[in-house]
Amino acid sequence: MPETLREEPNEALVIVFETEQESEAMVVQSLLESAGIEVLLTNFDAPQDVLPGVGGVKLQVREDQAEDARAVLATYQGKGLTDAEAEG
Repeated sequence: MPETLREEPNEALVIVFETEQESEAMVVQSLLESAGIEVLLTNFDAPQDVLPGVGGVKLQVREDQAEDARAVLATYQGKGLTDAEAEG
C-alpha cells in the first residue's frame, strides 16, 4: 500500500488552513491533494437561525505532511495579486 494511503487511527492531524468560504477550502484541498498530501476537510457551520454568519471550514493534514502542506500553501498564497494588480 502506498505511503500516502496508509491509515493510522491514532495519527495526529494538524490544521493548515481555515476559511469562511467553502469554495476556497475546496480549491486549497485540491491543490494539496494534487501535491500528494491527504486532506481532511471539516465544516464547522453553526445553525444559521441561531448564530447567523458563524461558521467556516478547516483543512487538516497528517502531522508528518504539515510542513509540505504549508510550503504548498505559501506558494499558492504568494501567487495572489499584489495590491497594485488588484486595484488596476
